[in-house]
Amino acid sequence: MSTTPPLAGGTTGPDHLRPLLDTVLAALHEGATRRAGPLPAGGPTATTARTRHAIGPLLPDQGTGAHHALSTLVTALAEGAADPAHPHCAAHLHTPPLALAAAADLAASALNPSMDSWDQAPAATTLETELTDTLAREIYPHHPHPDAVITTGGTEANQLALLLARERHGPVQTIHGANAHHSITRAAWLLGLPAPHVVPAPNGTMDLTALHHALTTTPGPHLVTATAGTTDSGAIDPLTAIADLCDTHGAELHIDAAYGGTLLLSPTHRAKVHGLHRAHSVTLDLHKLGWQPAPAGILAVPDHHHLSPLHHLAPYLNADDDTEAGIPDTLGRSLRTTRRADALKIAVTLQALGRDGLADLIDRTLAAAHHLADLITRTPGLELHAPPTISTVLFRPTDADDRTVATLRRALLDQGHAVLGRARADDRLWLKVTLLNPRTTPTDLTALLAHVTRLSAELTEGCTHR
Repeated sequence: MSTTPPLAGGTTGPDHLRPLLDTVLAALHEGATRRAGPLPAGGPTATTARTRHAIGPLLPDQGTGAHHALSTLVTALAEGAADPAHPHCAAHLHTPPLALAAAADLAASALNPSMDSWDQAPAATTLETELTDTLAREIYPHHPHPDAVITTGGTEANQLALLLARERHGPVQTIHGANAHHSITRAAWLLGLPAPHVVPAPNGTMDLTALHHALTTTPGPHLVTATAGTTDSGAIDPLTAIADLCDTHGAELHIDAAYGGTLLLSPTHRAKVHGLHRAHSVTLDLHKLGWQPAPAGILAVPDHHHLSPLHHLAPYLNADDDTEAGIPDTLGRSLRTTRRADALKIAVTLQALGRDGLADLIDRTLAAAHHLADLITRTPGLELHAPPTISTVLFRPTDADDRTVATLRRALLDQGHAVLGRARADDRLWLKVTLLNPRTTPTDLTALLAHVTRLSAELTEGCTHR
């Protein structure tokens, strides 16, 4: 007779979890040890074959048991991971989560509250309300009733921003810079809005003269979307000047600050995002410079009434008489129904580290980016694109063509030495390092550049001998 597997919740849940966690932690260690680098060597074909061989059949007739399955699959996943905790895994806005945030996320998974109704998440509803109120007030400190909702990330937050603008004004004409995230264009498409008007961004930031011309000549109503931390280079649009133009032309402003928004928490760097409070909505992503396990997105607005269009009635979740009786209505806090308690990991992090602790992480990370830029300028054979604005650094081998840069990046991936991104700027292809690991050391950065220069020399020598 088979036995029912134990559950994670209730008073006995922790006792059942503890031995399983020991297995998981051992498997994470074993997989990382086998990988011995920022990602598995061999490229997609070798990694796929190795992973398939390791995991075996996923639905056998007879189960293998909890410990065997956890050990097998977690080890395989860790061995084949691109690990953002490794200092040479620096291609994307893909953060290494803090251990305390991951531990809090385990608690959310074990309790499994669903945030679409109060009776599924009584305490979690209060916690989420306190968290969103706290973060909204960081962005809009002078507004009496700011608010925010938790999203799966910048893409969903940007989509909500366009939706709310549409509900206020009808089919708004979105205007954004050529540096904007692709989710703005996708959101306009999903919402049936006119295709965005794209303003040039010749130096990585929105051209103000072109924006003025677009606001003058393009039929409205207008929603300008500015960016505080571009994906390609971390550039920040001139937020205050853009807000002034929006005021002059009667346009609304949304700021996608998924990358750079948390600079608000650093006294050293908050001036870079001055002007966020001028926006009608702001996107944040705490699974970037907030070190949270994904997802951990935020959309903030200056007044809670701006979120009213999200209200939706489903009598089994938020019946009118229940709401009138004082039961909170949480369904209108998202377009999603079932939602995880993602507020818990964020709240634990904010409380555990405080302003000073978070500022220290931000400052350390940005300092590492500037150190890398300095190293590049002092390394013969390497060219720096520009000093970093946040923590993204673009560089390339001097005199290399785009094909060589692309080949170099893929070779680093194939050998398992480094995960670097790619970005096009000034009509050239650059290697992109996005530093999000506050534990990255100068030694790590020196070693990273050594991999690049060594491989660049090998590629150049190979071309010479053809």
